[in-house]
Amino acid sequence: MIKTTHTATEILSQPDVWKKTLDDWSQMDISAFPNPYDYDQQLFIGCGSTFFLSRWAAAIHEKNSGKISRAAPSSDVMLHPACWLSENRHTLLVASSRSAATTESILAIDLFTSQFPGDVVVVTCNPDEKMGQQSHYVLGAVRANEQSIAQTRSFTSMMLAQAWLLERQVPDGMGQHLQEAGQRLLENYRERLSHIARDKTIQRYFFLGSGPLYGLANEAMLKMKEISLSYAESFHSLEFRHGPMAMVDDHTLVIGLLGEDGVDEDVAVLRDMKAKGARAMAIAEVAPKNSSAIDELVLLKSGLPLLWRSVLYLPALQWLACEHGLSKGLDPDKPHNLDAVVVLDG
Repeated sequence: MIKTTHTATEILSQPDVWKKTLDDWSQMDISAFPNPYDYDQQLFIGCGSTFFLSRWAAAIHEKNSGKISRAAPSSDVMLHPACWLSENRHTLLVASSRSAATTESILAIDLFTSQFPGDVVVVTCNPDEKMGQQSHYVLGAVRANEQSIAQTRSFTSMMLAQAWLLERQVPDGMGQHLQEAGQRLLENYRERLSHIARDKTIQRYFFLGSGPLYGLANEAMLKMKEISLSYAESFHSLEFRHGPMAMVDDHTLVIGLLGEDGVDEDVAVLRDMKAKGARAMAIAEVAPKNSSAIDELVLLKSGLPLLWRSVLYLPALQWLACEHGLSKGLDPDKPHNLDAVVVLDG
């Protein structure tokens, strides 16, 4: 059985990487970057994991700024620009890519800059690559670069870039606060998550999230598929009752990402799924009312607003996927059929 992987090391390194990255950015002049509040709309784009990151970013930006904020796959902007862009809307395009070499994102930026009014911010771990050369505004999370194919610390560090872009500063002590909260989270729950991941009776994983957390539920689903080749899906929490719960049985783990709004309703979904035979897990800042309906409860206890604490939802779910893959004899560093960067011919 594989004992050590880059993926596991990178998951566990996240708290330290967050602190170093935020310390770097706290020395930067945010006034040199576009202000999201100055545009008619914000459009967040990416591919794969970074599309799901864009879903989180669009929702959290609109929640906090009140500005129209949408997310789209880079390929959809490239192929169907009229669905997303207009010559009458001054747009801030925020393109995220770990590699800065993804073909669809490169082409989407080229199209935008040649045909539509606005500016481009590139968020990446490789600012010297092609996408970094397409914009004057590049947020580089270079400390988060990875050897693994599946994104873990790069994803959460690029989330922090989006938070910095919106808040226009790194709050005092934020790096230290996130480092401590992340380390505490992994120390408290790592062993329990490993035990759950090795449970052979669990055959289906469903990740539920509402509002900004829906994008993170998407990413958790993708990690489980990529790393462990397991059946996994993600849904808006209450939408799960509208058909998908037909798949629930006693071989199912339903995981709810609980935020600040609609918590009682989200917990009610988990309670209903438990009554149908599923095991129920929740990740939350604090224990919700009626938490007795939940089998496994991961508490963040960060004391931070959702904008900054959102990164804390991911390490536990990444670790669950990694350990589940290892339990099946898979190498998390080498997901089946996948490469680190998608580059299209022609």
